[in-house]
Amino acid sequence: MAQKLILVCWLVFLAYWLISAFSTKKTAERPSLAAMLLYRIPFALGAVLLFKPLPLASWDILLLPHIVVVQVIAVGLCILGLLGALWARRTLGKNWSGEVVFKEEHELVERGPYRFVRHPIYTSILLMALGRLLNTGLLGALVGFLILIVGVWIKLKQEEALMLKHFPTQYAAYKSRVKALIPFVL
Repeated sequence: MAQKLILVCWLVFLAYWLISAFSTKKTAERPSLAAMLLYRIPFALGAVLLFKPLPLASWDILLLPHIVVVQVIAVGLCILGLLGALWARRTLGKNWSGEVVFKEEHELVERGPYRFVRHPIYTSILLMALGRLLNTGLLGALVGFLILIVGVWIKLKQEEALMLKHFPTQYAAYKSRVKALIPFVL
């Protein structure tokens, strides 16, 4: 049951992202293909390992037991992540992009969940991925989660460089006040 709920969360997330992608501002600046691949490859590899670990016996090692409390925490994290991602995406409105881009008439958003972390969508994705990891409990999923963190960090750094370029004073002040992914910590 937990696995189905987690998969539903991810499907809702993906459906919302696809549908809302049609209501964004036009892109004014986009990075090179190489820069995009730098974070896309770990994102894709991490997702594959989270949902379909490689068929290697050593990757099927169970790290966490499939007990009710772990499954409840897994579902809770996934739902929390989904709600956070939807809230953050809605707050960004037409400024959102699935890529590291700068939009026409782009604005720096500091309201909603952006008051607590600079990248709440990434925080939410990582919560959902952690839920999936706890749900499977497999070594392969842990490796996928860690690779996903690398992809998130690379993309986060690219976005921050772009924001500092276009909002040098405002973004620098925002960055000094608000943590990147975990409120008050990181």
